Amino acid sequence: MTNQSCQEQFILLGFSDKPKLEHILFVFVLIFYLVTLVGNIVIILISRLDPCLHTPMYFFLTNLSFLDLCFTTSSIPQLLFNLGGLDKTISHMGCAIQLFMFLGLGGTECVLLAVMAYDRFTAICKPLHYSVIMHPQLCWQLVSVAWGVGLLNSLVMSPVTMKLPRCGRCKVKHFLCEMPALIKIACVDTVAVESTVFVLSVIIVLVPLSLILISYSRIALAVLRIKSAAGRRKAFNTCGSHLTVVSLFYGNIIYMYMQPGKNSSQDQGKFLTLFYNLVTPMLNPVIYTLRNKDVKGALKRLVRRKQVLGFS
Repeated sequence: MTNQSCQEQFILLGFSDKPKLEHILFVFVLIFYLVTLVGNIVIILISRLDPCLHTPMYFFLTNLSFLDLCFTTSSIPQLLFNLGGLDKTISHMGCAIQLFMFLGLGGTECVLLAVMAYDRFTAICKPLHYSVIMHPQLCWQLVSVAWGVGLLNSLVMSPVTMKLPRCGRCKVKHFLCEMPALIKIACVDTVAVESTVFVLSVIIVLVPLSLILISYSRIALAVLRIKSAAGRRKAFNTCGSHLTVVSLFYGNIIYMYMQPGKNSSQDQGKFLTLFYNLVTPMLNPVIYTLRNKDVKGALKRLVRRKQVLGFS
């Protein structure tokens, strides 16, 4: 048997073993996807249109929102297509592109969240030097590093995963072309590939997470030294949104990728992937908006400006 039958297309089984669940999921996924699109586009527009938000923090937040838009769009439209009909296939090229984007955008978000933690550390621990340290050139460099790491992750892992011999096994027990699911259907020993995945996961996931924990440890010590209760509250509110996003994202990523591909539960894997691929990007704008007076103020100013222009 050869790989020839899998050179043209894969079959994404997804939730096809639960037909009733598919109809319910279609409605929920569609609603969540539309909310994700609207929420993240609003964050990007507010951050770009309001001069008061032209700061490093909102520059990074704009990148995060754009990243989340790409992240969800790389797989959710295909999922909706599969949930809404009997055709569960995806072309070999489509699968490769989906895997490439998924790995790249996931790796980028890991590093970008660490960059955002460093920004908060500088703002709270070195407030007098903040504007000097976080100058526009450094912000662009940090964002470029984040996107570069994601791209490198994709360039290394996508070809390795797609080239695994599958002996005609084309049925992927997932709703997208995700690396652990593709590794599971290989017909050769995948210990070497899984070891590579684990090492890269340590570098791309745990190193940024360690930097985030170090940053927030320093922030916590600095906040505890603030005598004013109002000052402490403001500092915690500033970092609370980011910590919530970090917890949601990293909790799922660590569970999914810090274990060998063949040892993870298939159903758990599907729902966890759906959570960090759809629910987390949907919650990010909500979390940052509800806990952030600057964003609320900017939104009100834009609405007022539109009303004034409408009446004039």
